Amino acid sequence: MGAGPAMAQTMPWTPPQNVLQLSANGTVEVQQDLLSMTLSTTRDAADAATVQTQLKTALDSALAEAKKNAQPGLLDVHTGNFSLVPRYTRDGKITGWSGTAELVLEGKDFPRITQTAGRISTLTVGGIGFGLSREQRAKVETEAQTIAIENFKQKAAELAKGFGFGGYTLREVSVNANQSGPIRPRMMAAEAASSKMAFDSAVPVEAGKTSVVVNVSGSVQLK
Repeated sequence: MGAGPAMAQTMPWTPPQNVLQLSANGTVEVQQDLLSMTLSTTRDAADAATVQTQLKTALDSALAEAKKNAQPGLLDVHTGNFSLVPRYTRDGKITGWSGTAELVLEGKDFPRITQTAGRISTLTVGGIGFGLSREQRAKVETEAQTIAIENFKQKAAELAKGFGFGGYTLREVSVNANQSGPIRPRMMAAEAASSKMAFDSAVPVEAGKTSVVVNVSGSVQLK
């Protein structure tokens, strides 16, 4: 009778020895270079069609004025929320309609944006937000990444020495930058939002600073 198939011999798994997990950050503080202004208006009427017509008229006028100064990257113009909602009595009957329309001015040319907002008479400023342009974020992330990598290497070397090893080699590493979402406009005080701005007057704004953080984490083999 022939011999049966040879049984595969497996070696027992040995966990890696002298492997260190660590992480380090690189942070760069930078001036925000992107401004977003949300202009809005609210209308009320007995029927939805009237409200819609009033909102459209106000929005069309605002768009016409804003597009005079629009320029890609410096001042981009787009519509925001446009909504119609019914008003009810206590017994559930519709007594009228209320609607809201928004226009968003966004870009890197702050004076152009604020002056354009000041010239729009059919909408009022409801929110202002600041952020980083793609170009600025990419540049700063590169700087933060360099700092994070150097911090990781320095930390790994110090820990290796502290544990009595002469050095280390990289096993695996990951690099992650903090992700910021779209600009979220800060809503202004009700009295400021509802007041009419003087024609051709710029809304005063001042951007702050934000921090871009890059994290480097992974494992090293002590040797």
